[in-house]
Amino acid sequence: MTVFLWGVLPYVAFALLVAGLIWRHRYDRFGWTTRSSQVYESKLLNLASPVFHYGILLVLVGHLIGLFVPASWTEALGVDEHAYHLFSLYGGTAAGVLTVAGIGMLIYRRRTKAPVFRATTANDKVMYVFLLGAIVLGMVAKLSDTSGDGYDYRSTIAPWARSLFTLRPRTELMEGVPVPYLVHAVIGTVLIALVPYTRLVHMFSAPVWYLVRPYVVYRSRDPGQLGPRPDRRGWERAGS
Repeated sequence: MTVFLWGVLPYVAFALLVAGLIWRHRYDRFGWTTRSSQVYESKLLNLASPVFHYGILLVLVGHLIGLFVPASWTEALGVDEHAYHLFSLYGGTAAGVLTVAGIGMLIYRRRTKAPVFRATTANDKVMYVFLLGAIVLGMVAKLSDTSGDGYDYRSTIAPWARSLFTLRPRTELMEGVPVPYLVHAVIGTVLIALVPYTRLVHMFSAPVWYLVRPYVVYRSRDPGQLGPRPDRRGWERAGS
C-alpha cells in the first residue's frame, strides 16, 4: 500500500492529468470553460468568486514553497525554522479560511438559486467534494500540532514530493507521517487527476496575456470630434 500510494498513484494522477488535457484540447475545446452561471445570478458570484480565486492562489503558492523550496534555501535567506513555521501556520490558515469561505459561498449560491442549481452537474459535485476535502484536511493537518515548530513536513513530505521528479520516489519518507497529512496528500493527488475532467481545467487557459497586452483605446462619439451621427434607418427609428 505504501508503494502504491506514494510510488504509483502520483504518476497515475499525472498521466490522467496530461491525457485529460490533451483529450479536452482536441475533442472538447468548446467545453474548456468554467461554464459560467453569471447570467443566472451575479450579485453573490461577484463576491464569492474573487474570494475563492485569491484564496486558492495563495494556497497553491504556499504548497509550492513548502514542497519545492528546501529548508536550506530559506535558512540561507535568514528565515529560521520557527519563523517559517509561524508564517506557514498563520499564512496557510488564513489562505485556507479564505478558500473555504469562497467555496462555501459558491455552494450556497448553487443550492439556493434554482437556475444555478439546475446547471450543476454531478461532475461539479464531485469536484467540490474533493476540493473542499483537500483544503479542510490540509488545515486540520496544520492545526493538529501547533506546539513548538509543529510537524516538520519539510524533512519528509517535501523530499518525497521532489523525488517524484527524479522517477525514484522515496516512499520510505512517508512512513510515520501523521495521518491527516497522508489523507490530505492522497485527496490532493486525486484532485490533480480530476482537474482536466472538471471546470477546474480553465486554470490552464487563464488569460495571463492580459497583463502585457496593449491598452484598448476607446474613442468618444462627441459630435464635435467625429462629426454628426448619420440618421438611423427606418427600422432602427421604429424600435428606438
